[in-house]
Amino acid sequence: MRFRGIVVVIGVLAAALTLLLGSGGGIARADLPVTYNFLGGIPDELAHPGGSLAGSNDFGCKPSPAHPEPVVLVHGTGGSQQTNWGTYVPLLKNQGYCVFALTYGVIDGAPWPVSAVGGMKPMESSAAQLATYVDKVLAATGARKVDIVGHSQGTVIPDYYAKFLGGANKIDKYVSLAPLWRGTTVGGAAVLMPLLRGLGLTDAQFPLCQACAQFDPTSPFLIKLRTGGVYLPNITYTNISTRYDELVIPYTSGQLPGGVNVHNIVVQQGCSVDYTEHAGLAGSRRAAYFVLNALDPAHPKPVPCDRAAPITGSAF
Repeated sequence: MRFRGIVVVIGVLAAALTLLLGSGGGIARADLPVTYNFLGGIPDELAHPGGSLAGSNDFGCKPSPAHPEPVVLVHGTGGSQQTNWGTYVPLLKNQGYCVFALTYGVIDGAPWPVSAVGGMKPMESSAAQLATYVDKVLAATGARKVDIVGHSQGTVIPDYYAKFLGGANKIDKYVSLAPLWRGTTVGGAAVLMPLLRGLGLTDAQFPLCQACAQFDPTSPFLIKLRTGGVYLPNITYTNISTRYDELVIPYTSGQLPGGVNVHNIVVQQGCSVDYTEHAGLAGSRRAAYFVLNALDPAHPKPVPCDRAAPITGSAF
């Protein structure tokens, strides 16, 4: 009886150990909660100013054979590594990716909360920040390349890095949410900016948001970016746009045709009830599943169709 009791105890312990251990031999960890809401990262920034979302920026993370490229998230204008990526950090981490995010283009010496407002500096400067950050990620993880997921301004900065700052051979997949390859005419930028430049004002002289002047289709930055084409042959591109984009006008600015390595998606195609606009595209469940499939095309997931709200991208 005593021997049988010992066997039972050992069996119970073995079963418990099986539950605790993950497939890699480590302690199993519950999935991070995923909220499909563009505003979902703001509470984390308020609670931990200038910090990192749970699941991101673990420089001890080693990519798995299933996902050999770490994912670098590049926020949009006015965003940060926390406020922009409340949906994507936990989603990608739960899928087994090493996830990294930076805040770039912050006004020098700005105190919090202004220090949480990124994407203000000239985009050439921000691209250089991204270059340094990617090298840090590659050195820490041992990976040869990264995958990029960018939103808004964060869709064009990586291209400048790839074309002009040595990033061409360091990016594998490049996924863009609300891209603006041809710039935007929002706020009359296509008329106003050339006029101001004609008066001698440079893009770098605009107060606070120096990058904003560079969204004009005729800006030297975008002209340089488009010269010779924005796409590079050894990178796979996925552009995800919304017809209701109120900041990238027209939304087709981000649907630039390319070769076999370029895939253009409009979220309303096949889902007319999706009312996601510019910001909400980074919180939409539909857009998120397009991103997952772009990062792992060998294992595609069914893409949901939600009646998605503007601003948040949440289903309603």
